[in-house]
Amino acid sequence: MSYLVEDDPAKRRFEILVDDALAGFTAYQPRSGMLVLTHTEVDERYRGMGVGEALVRGALDQLRERGDRVVPQCRFVAKFIQRHPEYADLVVTEP
Repeated sequence: MSYLVEDDPAKRRFEILVDDALAGFTAYQPRSGMLVLTHTEVDERYRGMGVGEALVRGALDQLRERGDRVVPQCRFVAKFIQRHPEYADLVVTEP
């Protein structure tokens, strides 16, 4: 299985493709120099296969490279960051 995580700014979401098929997304809202990560969804055919974690990891890695910060409103993203404290430096609290 091959994964590809891409930002789709027109849809305001990061998408994950598994073997070239859309398998899930993490939606966001841009706000004052940060992105509010609002919702993550993985197609039921791909659940339990690590696709959600690969999606969030890929999105956070891209955000780090761009120098962006995040507000993890999505529970899935917040739990991922709790389990992976190496991403905690990306988190800001909402003003």
